[in-house]
Amino acid sequence: MKLLVVGASYRTAPVAALERLAVAPADLPHALARLVAQPYVSEAVLVSTCNRVEVYAAVSGFHGGLGDICAVLAESTGVPPAALADHLYVHFDAAAVKHAFRVATGLDSMVVGEAQILGQLRDAYHWASGADTTGRLLHELMQQALRVGKRAHSETGIDRAGQSVVTAALGLATELLNSDLAARPALVVGAGAMGSLGVATLSRLGAGPVAVTNRGADRAVRLAESYGATAVPIADLTATLSTVDIVVAATAAPEAVLTREVVTRALADRNPSRGPLVLLDLAVPRDVEPGVADLPGVQVIDIDRMAALVANGPAAADAAAVERIVATEVDAFLNWLRGADVAPTVAALRGRADNVVTVELGRLAQRRPDLTDDQRDEVARTVHRVVQRLLHQPTVRVRQLAAEPGGDQYAALLRELFDLEVPQTSPVGTVPEVVVPEAVPPLGGAAEDPSTGGQ
Repeated sequence: MKLLVVGASYRTAPVAALERLAVAPADLPHALARLVAQPYVSEAVLVSTCNRVEVYAAVSGFHGGLGDICAVLAESTGVPPAALADHLYVHFDAAAVKHAFRVATGLDSMVVGEAQILGQLRDAYHWASGADTTGRLLHELMQQALRVGKRAHSETGIDRAGQSVVTAALGLATELLNSDLAARPALVVGAGAMGSLGVATLSRLGAGPVAVTNRGADRAVRLAESYGATAVPIADLTATLSTVDIVVAATAAPEAVLTREVVTRALADRNPSRGPLVLLDLAVPRDVEPGVADLPGVQVIDIDRMAALVANGPAAADAAAVERIVATEVDAFLNWLRGADVAPTVAALRGRADNVVTVELGRLAQRRPDLTDDQRDEVARTVHRVVQRLLHQPTVRVRQLAAEPGGDQYAALLRELFDLEVPQTSPVGTVPEVVVPEAVPPLGGAAEDPSTGGQ
């Protein structure tokens, strides 16, 4: 079984493409079920955040698994696979492990070092576990990725600045307003994880008064009470917009909440001398309708603009330290994976030995019917002990050797020497990273086998 990551992020896709790919929490069980229902996919975890949508999968073959995942994504987005491929990237085996660990540590985030991705990965793993779409391989990968992410944050200063997508967006808002956010009235639309971070960050920066609105009023009230903010009904959204300078929009709504009509009405009642109304759209799909950015007196900062403007924060030394942690942890995971790959060969060898012993004991019973039951039992125990002792050192050693680079050859030799029928596995870590536009034609076409070096 092989690891495969297929995804799109702010690096490879505009927010419009990410919107098409985004999977709402309520739709995750169905999407996961569709993935593992495919012929080549046995396990799946789906990560869908404001700046990335990724499928982590255990597959029985590279091309089959890639075709299956692309088919499900194409089906859910309504985008032809060929067009979808323009925004996708693919990581296979060792590259997939490295990517997972870089994501968990924040190295692949828009704001390098942000810690929110750990919670998002944990949620994705929780959803997949609940949907029973994770097995041994993805359980181990996700658990290790979360551990590596925590290690990076505890052992380095990559998150020393406390940066997040919210803090970076508010930093851009400060530049647009030509002042800090102290005493600036603000509104947070959405009471989920990102909305909570928005309220907390605005409160820490001294913005205020801060209002919170959400379709589920109870969540808005609880969040507001936690930070001394005010909960307002979603029905009062337009009126509240006219009284604030900054809006953090981070809902999970499938359609825009801040439409051109809503914002236009709010602007009509807003004093233009207060400066621009800054709308920070941190949701995918977008909370702010695209046409809103054309309105006079409005500044919209969405994921596309964030990607173009935000400066990555950690010091080079901290980022380099995390890269070293990732490299070490990738090697350790690959060693474990190689050891796991040799286990079926060892099991097959011991099974072959047990079969041989059983056959020979049966022959002995036919040739020596005069042996008592006690004598037969003693002979059987003796033969089994001899076989187990003979196999012990070779099987221990082959596990050790298999954990080293190139160690798959030892398991292959065992299979050849003893004519063992074990499903073949290709070496882990020998396949280069594959870029989808070059590797994946429209479904039904032929793609070059990565094991031959094709990218």
